[in-house]
Parts: sequence; structure tokens; C-alpha cells
Amino acid sequence: MRNFCCPFTILPSCCPSAVFIHHPFSASLSKCFPPNSEAQQETGRECWNHSSATGFVLTSLFNDSQLHLFLFSMVVVVYILAMAGNTAMVLLIWADARLHTPMYFLLSQLSFLDIFFTSVTVPKMIVAFLFGWTSISFGGCGAQMFFFMFLGAAECLLLALMAYDRYVAICNPLRYPLLMNRRVCLLMVVASWLGGSLNASIQTSLTLQFPYCSSRKIAHFFCEVPALLMLACADTEAYEQVLFVTGVVVLLVPIAFITTSYVLILAAVLQMHSVEGRRKALATCSSHLTVVNLFYGPLVYTYMLPTSYHSPGQDDVVSVFYTVLTPLLNPVIYSLRNKEVTGAMRKVMGKCGVRRNA
Repeated sequence: MRNFCCPFTILPSCCPSAVFIHHPFSASLSKCFPPNSEAQQETGRECWNHSSATGFVLTSLFNDSQLHLFLFSMVVVVYILAMAGNTAMVLLIWADARLHTPMYFLLSQLSFLDIFFTSVTVPKMIVAFLFGWTSISFGGCGAQMFFFMFLGAAECLLLALMAYDRYVAICNPLRYPLLMNRRVCLLMVVASWLGGSLNASIQTSLTLQFPYCSSRKIAHFFCEVPALLMLACADTEAYEQVLFVTGVVVLLVPIAFITTSYVLILAAVLQMHSVEGRRKALATCSSHLTVVNLFYGPLVYTYMLPTSYHSPGQDDVVSVFYTVLTPLLNPVIYSLRNKEVTGAMRKVMGKCGVRRNA
């Protein structure tokens, strides 16, 4: 693990007269420099914590070049389309009685989570680029980190529960109305939200307890745990183990649950005699599997791989993928591959056309 006791390479070892601070994960953590030390004056940096912190500085994804201006414009367009697509999906499912089924109820909750998930990070990034407001307060950083992890974990759990819905629909179709009644669907949604809030509460509270020493500049465009830990002037080994365990619970356990569900689904599909039934089952499942791969893959890279596999540039690209692009693709994937959704869209558009003509 990284040695955070003295992160600046100009010193060969930790300062002997460093100030002792208590940390829940270590019995003996020290600040990097004693007060008014020469090394501190040379670097212009000091160790600090939430009691004295004024905030952090986020790194902008883009500079003033023409290429980056184009990329920024693309991100803004994708964000607007993602908001419009997911909002339309929620309203469409709510308005069309044919879509008042467990599968579409869960899908509407997925779109609802995507609306807020992408809004946690992208508006701040846009403001930072347009107005140069790259600073973020300590409390604002904590709030952004909490809601990002809360909504991300809730979506992970919801995607796993949606796999169970597909399993029941294909493997136990006669019992589907009983096993997936309204009460069960509500419990699924509540469980995903509670699981996400628990995960975010644990990780945010523990992350913000660390003392931080560096230039307060987060090498990321939003407050994400791995990027924030790079600034900690404390041994984070114990906490990174906690982070790994929560990653197993929130990521690997749902992945195992999804994999098991689809193995059973595949076995049931192969036993079907109807070609049309096979095609419909595989089409429905392929949409969900595509969304799962798009969402889980980048998260596993970010939270499960060791820090030696990470770099700020790669982390930015991966984060943009699952915070901006995936929320856009979710409604597109489900609408293009689902005749009921496309049929409901045509019906709504037809009604709008009739009203305009009238």
C-alpha cells in the first residue's frame, strides 16, 4: 500500500517532531510536517482536516483548445439527451396502462435513478468549465460523494433485482403474478434505496474522517473516493480493505446473483419448443444484460482493481462513461429492443399529432 505518512519526496523519512493525530484505523498516524517547518515553507503545503479546511479544487476535464471545446459540447449534448430520454421513459411508463407491469415499474425506477445519478456530477463539471468555478467546499464534496455512491449502489442493487424479475417471468411464468406483485416490487425498490444509502453513509463518513495533506487539488472532475484518498496523509490500508469489502457486497455479489439468474434463464430458454418464445425471452434479457455490462464494468474497474492499475486520465474516461454515457444508453437500449415501449411511444406521438391538427 502507499505510504501516506510523508507524501513529498523531498524528505527521506517522516518528521520526528510531527504532531500526533488520532485516526480510527491506525493507532499512530502523524502529520507530515511540524508547524512552520522549513519543508512546509518550501512546498507551501500543509496537512489539514475538516476542522480547518476551506475545501477542495477539482480538476477540469477540458482546457481551452478547440478539440476539448468539441468534447465538452458532446458531453453537454449527451447529458441533455440522457435527462430527456430517462424523463420520457418515466413519463411513458406512468402514462401508458399497458406498461403498468413489474418489469416496467422497475425500469421506471432505473430511469429515475439515472436522472439523479448523472446530475450529481455533470452540472458541476459544466459550471467549472464555463465559469472556472472548480473549487468545492468540504461539505459540498462530502454531499457529492454521498449522493454519487448512494445512487450508484442503489442502481447496482436494482439491476440485480431486475434479473430476478426476468428469472421469475421466464422460469415460473404461472407464478409470476404472485411472486412479483405490487408489494414485492415496492420492497425491491425500497431495498435498493436503503442498501445504497447504507453503503454511501459508511464510505462517506469514513473517507471524510481522514486528515488531508497536499495542494487540496483532487485529480478528478468530481469527489470520488479513490481520487480523494490520494490526498490523505494517513495510512489508508485498513480503509481500502473496507472499501474492497463494500465493493464485493455492492458489485460482486449482485454480479454473481445476476449470473446465476441468467444461467437458469438460459437453461429454461433452451427447453422451450416455441421459436417465437425463445426469441422474445432472449430479446428481453439481452437488453438487461447490455445495461448490466455497461454499468458494472466501469465500476468494477474503479472500485475493485488495485491503485497500481489506475491513472487520473484513465479514471476520468471511465467515470465519464458510467456517469454520462450509460444513463443515455439505458432508455435507448430498452426502447429499441422492446416492441411494447416503441408501441407506447408511437401511441403517445400519435395523440400529440392529433391534438396539434385539432
